[in-house]
Amino acid sequence: MSNLIAKEYIGFEQIKHVDENGTEYWYARELAPVLEYVKWENFSKVLSRAMLACKNSGFSISDQFLVVDKLIEMPTKLKKEGENFGFPEVRKTKKIVDYKLSRYACYLIVQNGDPRKEVIALGQTYFAIQTRRQEVADYFNQLDEDNRRLVIRGDIKKWNQMLAETAHHAGVITNEEFAEFQNAGYMGLYGGETVADIHQRKGLSPKHKILNFMNSQELIANLFRISLADEKIKKENIQGSDNATIAHNEVGQEVRETIARVGGVLPENQPTPIKSLEEVQKEQIKKLKSTKNLMLDE
Repeated sequence: MSNLIAKEYIGFEQIKHVDENGTEYWYARELAPVLEYVKWENFSKVLSRAMLACKNSGFSISDQFLVVDKLIEMPTKLKKEGENFGFPEVRKTKKIVDYKLSRYACYLIVQNGDPRKEVIALGQTYFAIQTRRQEVADYFNQLDEDNRRLVIRGDIKKWNQMLAETAHHAGVITNEEFAEFQNAGYMGLYGGETVADIHQRKGLSPKHKILNFMNSQELIANLFRISLADEKIKKENIQGSDNATIAHNEVGQEVRETIARVGGVLPENQPTPIKSLEEVQKEQIKKLKSTKNLMLDE
């Protein structure tokens, strides 16, 4: 999916909850109508099959399908004025069973839903993507800083190639135009600093690549800039070198404003790592080669 949630998945996003630990969850009573189950009795059959699948997978049902009670207000018959004899009307409530569902529980539910429903297929894709995202996030969070830098730098390389192609199709043709286009993105993100300014501030020579001298947070900000610029130019069908350059600058500014708004550290205030990513990569390859019985191409 793109940085924005695809419109087909908005229904699942709107009923998503997040607890104090940042863990996502859904309520079964809210999920049922999104999956186009009108009667709870029919949806409860799907729940039962999903719980059985959970048990057979070796997971604890209570961990994935947490039972919670809810009070709902019962509908009351409208009364004529004066029938209560001045006493306030007492609203009746009823306790019903609901389930606090993990992402995995939701995935099992859509896997056991009615396959004829188009929304079930959408749910299968949505929760599969959500699960994969979490797996990637868990893996990423276990990495040390240098390995995080390497992972993000690899993503930036791919996105930079895509952005270069997108810019070319938009009309950024010559080397001078492309240099101006790239510079505009950095200036937007870095509050007016040019590529040369960033080199100077970091104490780098012109031959150094500034992306190799960024920590993981600064790299993430640039990855966001690059991917959003690519999406904006394509989505708005921007044409002309000047227009593409302006768009790149605007995206950089928007990312910068977002970082400031949430209280993050602006990219120019991020510390510069002591080791470049080239050094980090060489050290890691050296360690791999020294591992006993590990064959690496020379």
